[in-house]
Amino acid sequence: MTQGDRDFGAGTAGVVSRCLAALVDVIVVAAIGLAVQFAYGGLRLLVAGPPFRMPDPSAWLTGVLGWAVAVLYLSVSWATTGGTLGDWLLGLRVTGRAGRLLGAPRALLRAVLCVAFPVGLLWIPFSRRHASVQDVVMASAVRYHRF
Repeated sequence: MTQGDRDFGAGTAGVVSRCLAALVDVIVVAAIGLAVQFAYGGLRLLVAGPPFRMPDPSAWLTGVLGWAVAVLYLSVSWATTGGTLGDWLLGLRVTGRAGRLLGAPRALLRAVLCVAFPVGLLWIPFSRRHASVQDVVMASAVRYHRF
């Protein structure tokens, strides 16, 4: 048993704490997207000269890039530490049912499911183990944890 397993909380997170963590993560992903746009605008300013202009990507490109950033952010966070910034602020940890980190492939697939089907969280109140649809499909769990 590792130190992380010993600190693993017994309580499974409910829908409110998980939705609040997801809201924080949406804000983080939006901030990452804005930072990338500023960086691109700054690079364009250095190469082409004044004036500074923010990029104006099309709606479909913004959607695809936003989706990709969200999936990357979630999957890397879950695979490496078991939690995103939102999870950390709410004291949550995403793991397999046994309490171990998901690993890269499972974290990536879970992230794709969470971004593509966020309403899967609404299954939590009806599940005996407080599992979202994504948790059921990926055999994962979100529990309270002290980081």
